Amino acid sequence: MRGKGRAWRRMAVALAGLACVLVTACAPPEPPEAEGRLNVVATIGMIRDVAENVGGPYVNVTGLMGPGVDPHLYKASEGDVRRLFRADVIFYGGLHLEARMGEVLHEMGSRTRVAAVSEVIPVDRRLAPPEFQGAYDPHVWFDVRLWAMTVDVIEHTLSQADPAHARDFAANAARYRRQLDELDRYVRAQAARVPPERRVLITAHDAFNYFGRAYGFQVRGLQGISTAAEAGTADVQGLAEFIATRRIPAIFVESSIPRRTIEAVQEAVAARGYEVRIGGSLYSDAMGNPGTPDGTYIGMVRHNIDTIVGALLRQP
Repeated sequence: MRGKGRAWRRMAVALAGLACVLVTACAPPEPPEAEGRLNVVATIGMIRDVAENVGGPYVNVTGLMGPGVDPHLYKASEGDVRRLFRADVIFYGGLHLEARMGEVLHEMGSRTRVAAVSEVIPVDRRLAPPEFQGAYDPHVWFDVRLWAMTVDVIEHTLSQADPAHARDFAANAARYRRQLDELDRYVRAQAARVPPERRVLITAHDAFNYFGRAYGFQVRGLQGISTAAEAGTADVQGLAEFIATRRIPAIFVESSIPRRTIEAVQEAVAARGYEVRIGGSLYSDAMGNPGTPDGTYIGMVRHNIDTIVGALLRQP
């Protein structure tokens, strides 16, 4: 019992120092949120959406990180810890997306089914920027074909947890893969409308490299891949010089990052005698509000490509 207590104590430290974790772990389990359905917890909205599409009526999916939440900086609440302890299945991104919280989620595999969905991506198809300390870029959902691979992981894990509905999960997964194939074709067709010399995407942080590789855009971000590292004056001035020199027509804010970060770049560009527009807000590490088109993965991707293409094609 003493060894188990130390394990929970390590988890508590990693989950934002919540001292009540041991009490929660030893207390009687709370009533399930949906009788007869699997209780599934997903960290980010993109994963939650896949789990809901594959699981259908046989799962109750709770997302830990809602609209506008940055997973790189996220700290779990006491309620999150309870949800994790009573979950039948936990899905998270992996590849250091959830920062220190990812270590805890991995450890929880000893007590429940846990899957890091992005780690199904073959190593030779992952991006490993040198500035990210030898780790992989976790933003794989911006390449729709790569993100479709996570459907297999989620289908397999749900089928293990609920074999009676494995056929239903397989049928749902096949239907969702077809929708993702259609989405990928749509993004490619939209991207092709932009002349190659205009396909430059500049955002608040460096989250869109998979998008750039898949759909033919040069990508520059003010901050690095993780928003935990703040941009300095030199970063702002360097990006502003690039924009002014290249006469980039538009730059973009992100829903999960303060607008001020990209406005500072816009001001620095103006100081060089060139006016660059803010072309709109993109979803990067979080989706839109539940119940809206942007609150789904497909809707989020369509919003992003439509916003990017519309702004880059707009005449000054």
